[in-house]
Amino acid sequence: MGMQLSELTHPNQLHGLSIEELENVACQIRERHLQVVSTSGGHLGPGLGVVELTLALYQTLDLDIDRVVWDVGHQAYPHKLITGRYERFDSLRQKSGVAGYLKRTESPFDHFGAGHASTSISAALGMALARDRRGEDFKCVAVIGDGALTGGMALEAINHAGHLPNTPLVVVLNDNDMSISPPVGALSTYLNRMRHSPPIQFISDSVQESVKNLPFMGGELPQEIQSLTGSVRRLSVPKVGAVFEELGFTYMGPVDGHDIEGMIKTFKTAHRLGGPVLVHVLTTKGKGYPYAEADQVGYHAQSAFDLTTGKSRPSSKPKPPSYSKVFGQTLVKLCEQDSTVIGITAAMATGTGLDLLQKSVPDQYVDVGIAEQHAVTLSAGMACEGLKPVVAIYSTFLQRAYDQLIHDVGIQNLPVTFVLDRAGIVGADGPTHQGQYDISYLRSVPNFTVMAPKDEAELQRMLVTCLEHNGPAALRIPRGSGEGVPLMEEGWEALTIGRGEILVQGDDLLIVAYGAMVYPALRTAEILSENGIRSTVVNARFLRPLDQTLIHPLAQTIGKLVTMEEGTIEGGFGSAVVESLVDNDLHVSTLRIGIPDKLVDHASPQQSKESLDLTPELMAQRILRKYSFKSEDALSLSKHSKAKAIN
Repeated sequence: MGMQLSELTHPNQLHGLSIEELENVACQIRERHLQVVSTSGGHLGPGLGVVELTLALYQTLDLDIDRVVWDVGHQAYPHKLITGRYERFDSLRQKSGVAGYLKRTESPFDHFGAGHASTSISAALGMALARDRRGEDFKCVAVIGDGALTGGMALEAINHAGHLPNTPLVVVLNDNDMSISPPVGALSTYLNRMRHSPPIQFISDSVQESVKNLPFMGGELPQEIQSLTGSVRRLSVPKVGAVFEELGFTYMGPVDGHDIEGMIKTFKTAHRLGGPVLVHVLTTKGKGYPYAEADQVGYHAQSAFDLTTGKSRPSSKPKPPSYSKVFGQTLVKLCEQDSTVIGITAAMATGTGLDLLQKSVPDQYVDVGIAEQHAVTLSAGMACEGLKPVVAIYSTFLQRAYDQLIHDVGIQNLPVTFVLDRAGIVGADGPTHQGQYDISYLRSVPNFTVMAPKDEAELQRMLVTCLEHNGPAALRIPRGSGEGVPLMEEGWEALTIGRGEILVQGDDLLIVAYGAMVYPALRTAEILSENGIRSTVVNARFLRPLDQTLIHPLAQTIGKLVTMEEGTIEGGFGSAVVESLVDNDLHVSTLRIGIPDKLVDHASPQQSKESLDLTPELMAQRILRKYSFKSEDALSLSKHSKAKAIN
């Protein structure tokens, strides 16, 4: 019957299994992987592509002492399934369940957590240096995809590791894109095996040094020996390998990423060689599921889908278009009208809606790969020469280019537009992806105008506002569907910068809301209204400059102020409002509502908002407690909340 995946609680249980037994485990991993992801959603293609790679690598490691760092981590579902999380895998990406990425607090085998790309080589090298400093002996391995290798941080780490010839480190390049793959054939496999065999290494290392030191050689090698070792290297190293060898790595590969036996032999050799070694493995993203193999972009990550047809399960009711889609459609129109407008993405065309621009106006579309820092400074260079770049990057990923925002765009006051997608609470991806910091991190960047739309129609107007503004501008949009408001096809009118709007008027309370919290603020005001509390609700629109001429008199007159934002409370929108009041000697009782100073773990956005007291019902309760409105009001509110919950 062989080893059952359900019996695997420790990766060392793989030791001693035959190739046939490992292949049987691989089939079970794919089956469980597909079953769970089709039910709950998650990253599909990446994990399916590295099943054999994971099993082969772990055959050559002792994970009680050896360290493995998976870049990004969305391909680590097979790793999770063989490290004691098989039984709980049904809870993938659900509240209190198995995380979608590696997480040090979840398992002792998750040696390094990540959710952003290109960090693995740096982390693994840091572990290797700590190991050597402490005089310990264990293996350090980084597994990185060809996409993540385009990130500057990965290249910086390779450059550093290549200068440390006595520091054993294995980097596994999981190449599933074929974009940098040389041909694989019997000749290259043979030559690589010969190059890494002890005799050739002896010639390369010992003989060269010995011959050079002979008195009659004068430190020079005979041409014949130089030619011998050089020829073997040139013949056996494909172009991509030559690059790594020049950087100080020993290159091995390319090897078939679905041949367990071949990879085990290669990994064993890599560990034996010592120093920095790069093993180039060719895999098929989505391997074993035909729909995922055929559409590797579409099946990178999936919501729940039908395993038989490969199609997403239809939603119970139609939803308004997503903010990303509205942004993409609007940008296409603006690009068609103005050839100087350029859309820029960092390897996230589909996620940001720029795939629409790529299809419609490809000449005005740029994808820089996983290189956010480069994207921002590239856009600065474009702006210097009269173009109008629109940089669409998730809030969580723009964190990686903070210096470029300040140094290259802000200080030089260049007209670059930033659209921060997935701003606020994002759900199942967890703490590494929550877009909760951009309000705080953009507030202090020089010369920036910063805004957030209340709905998708206002998003259209804000995009035009940014493009007409002669300076840096940023707007944030949430994940998911819009509010369902009517949209215009074109002819959008720019907003007056720094001007908010009053949506509802009342004398008891002032609610100033920003971006995605405007509609929840209106619903909160309705709940309070049922309790006899009349609120003025302001859509701030702009974080910077803040509309002080609107907010200050209202705050002073009403005397009770609530700010609402879907971002971290520290240094956020509420802080900006309070600071502006204090700076003008206006002292108003204020309740700041936002994401508290804590990590937001993986859960549905609604579950996260409930646990953070960010639903209209819970925000209304907080307001009642803060301002000591009558107890019967609180009782009435409690009934309202229960009724909402039942509905």
